[in-house]
Amino acid sequence: MNTIHNLLCSSRWWARRVEGELVPWGVGGIELGDEVLEVGPGFGATTRLLARRLGPGHLTAVELDEGYCQHLRRDLGDAVKVVQGDATALPFDDDRFSSALCFTMLHHIPQRERQDRAFAEVARVLRPGGVFAGTDSVGTGRLFKLIHIGDTLLPIAPQGMAQRLQRVGFAEAVVDDAGKSFRFRARKPSL
Repeated sequence: MNTIHNLLCSSRWWARRVEGELVPWGVGGIELGDEVLEVGPGFGATTRLLARRLGPGHLTAVELDEGYCQHLRRDLGDAVKVVQGDATALPFDDDRFSSALCFTMLHHIPQRERQDRAFAEVARVLRPGGVFAGTDSVGTGRLFKLIHIGDTLLPIAPQGMAQRLQRVGFAEAVVDDAGKSFRFRARKPSL
């Protein structure tokens, strides 16, 4: 992420928004289970909140950028297992996690095919019946585009998200479009 994006994502304003809006909207009403995966936490505003909710030993965060991984490890200690890895090739066994979450990260995956590969990888590492949920930005607006100058920016159209999740094996895919952002929820079919 560029400097502006880093400043925004590490700000108190963003932390308050994550706690008051983003995470409650993204996971409200979902049973997360005992072993939760967060994909692409970046600076970790969502991770800090999830770690408090879930308690030590129940959250694993996978992050591509080693610098962010180091920051998360320093900031969160043993509360979260932080793994450096790529969402398109998750370094975990099949059927490991009870749920997987992703907040405002998907638009940072540079190609549509790689986004779909990340969805398929999440399906692979979820247990049967496990939920994949989260939020992302639609990518409209001048300010949104400005804070992504020099960053990867490939917004996902909420209108096609449910079908993309179903194509990689998810069921019960639902997308709620709130204008500038959307949330998604899908379930890995039970055996």
